[in-house]
Amino acid sequence: MKYLIVLFKNKERKKIIKKFKTLSRAKEFFKSKVKDSNYIFDKRIENGKDCIFELGLLEKDSLIFDSYFKKDELGRQVRIDLDDPEYKILFIENYKIQEYLYDISNGKKISFDFFIKEYLPKNSLKLVSKLNNKIVVQEDEKINLFSTKSESDCFRFMKILEEYMREKKRTDCLIIIDSSSSQKKYLYSLLEKNGIPKKMLYKKSTTHYLGE
Repeated sequence: MKYLIVLFKNKERKKIIKKFKTLSRAKEFFKSKVKDSNYIFDKRIENGKDCIFELGLLEKDSLIFDSYFKKDELGRQVRIDLDDPEYKILFIENYKIQEYLYDISNGKKISFDFFIKEYLPKNSLKLVSKLNNKIVVQEDEKINLFSTKSESDCFRFMKILEEYMREKKRTDCLIIIDSSSSQKKYLYSLLEKNGIPKKMLYKKSTTHYLGE
C-alpha cells in the first residue's frame, strides 16, 4: 500500500491505523479521523508517562525526502523522523484518544459521557469530590468511587466536569476540587466504612486498570 495512516506518540510512530492505495481515499479517512477526535477527556498519560498523540498521513516511495517539522506545545519547530526511510509524512495533526475512568465499585472502565449519563442524573443533588487520584460521587446515601491514572489527570477531569456543568447550566452538582483536610478525613472514613481499603484510597496514581 502506498499510503499509511499512522498514530504517533511523542513524535515517534506507535502503530499503523490503516493502509490505502489512493491518496484521495487516504486523505478522506485522515480528515474524518481527525474530525472525530473530539473527546472531552483525552489520554495524556500512558504507562505512567506524559504523552502527546498525533495522526499522520504517510506516502511510500515519494521522490521528495525532506524532513517534516511541526511546532510543539511551546511553539518550537520539532523534526519528526520515521523509522522507515521509504515513507514521507504528507500531513500530521494533533489527535485525541479517549481516556477512561475506572469504576471501582463495578470493576470496569467508563467514558466521560457514560459517567455523566449513569452517575450524574439531573433529577437529584450530587456531591463530587476529588481525593488524590480518585473521584467520589455522593448522592444521598449512595456512594460511587472512580479512579484516574494520576492526581493531575484527576484534577483535569474535575476541571472539565466543572466547565461542562457550567456550559450546560446544570446546578444539580456541587463539585469540590480542593478538599480541606477535614473533608479528606471525612471521605477516608466514609469510604472505609463502605468497604474501600485504606491502602487504595491513599494511592495517588495507577496504570494497571487499563491493562498497560
